[in-house]
Amino acid sequence: MLKTRVITALALMALLLPSLFWLPQSGWALVIALFIGVAAWEWGALLGWGKTGRLLLGGATAIICAALSLADPAAIGADGFAPEQMWVKALYLASAIFWFLVIPLWLRGKWALGGVSGLLVGAVVLLPTWLAMVQLRALGPGVLLAVFAVVWMADIAAYFAGRRFGKNKLAPSISPGKTREGAYGAAVGVLIYGLIIGHFFFATLMPLPLWIAALLVVTVVSIIGDLFESLLKRKAGIKDSSNVLPGHGGVLDRIDSLTSTLPIVAGFWLFFLYAKP
Repeated sequence: MLKTRVITALALMALLLPSLFWLPQSGWALVIALFIGVAAWEWGALLGWGKTGRLLLGGATAIICAALSLADPAAIGADGFAPEQMWVKALYLASAIFWFLVIPLWLRGKWALGGVSGLLVGAVVLLPTWLAMVQLRALGPGVLLAVFAVVWMADIAAYFAGRRFGKNKLAPSISPGKTREGAYGAAVGVLIYGLIIGHFFFATLMPLPLWIAALLVVTVVSIIGDLFESLLKRKAGIKDSSNVLPGHGGVLDRIDSLTSTLPIVAGFWLFFLYAKP
């Protein structure tokens, strides 16, 4: 199992890292459109759809993302960079409302996906993720990797803190393996990482207290994103969103925390830092 996971991870890195650093912005947008299309295909499984419906959903999602990038290249940084369009702001606002206001109620009520509402939720989860992955990359590949690393640090720190100190379950009916101690470990790990990179790269962007608050918010949101997908899979009666990534499950399994954190980070940058003199 470990060998399979390592081989899959190396194959993904061989595909994504050259794309991240060498593709033009328009090409990167299309690559991520395909990636999100696969995630939408997996979303169809969470909705209980059959093979044909899932293929249509995945294809339609990829086409929508590609069409947005072609229709408004400036928004994605392919023709200059003008990210403040209304449709961009609308996607990020919808994402923020969903993760900060709707999801706490969702996790408490343990709601299930279904019907038109399931499609709308999928759009709110996946389209802003695509947009954020494209716009953050427009700021520089290192910026996007730095945000990825925040989520990876949260996962790694939560895993080791949970194994070493975990006693109190965080959400036993949703994800029995997660503990409160793991969540605290995630926050500590993210703070250490964030303060180091903040000192060298982001010290002039915002005051230290605001930077610490932002890191803690990102940590909480990443955990919420993970719990949300765990709940959806439990409701759908499946272990992994798919098996397209041997040893890792599906695309949604790999980006569950990113679907919540990336749009929040990109939206924060757009609304509070982009216009800053």
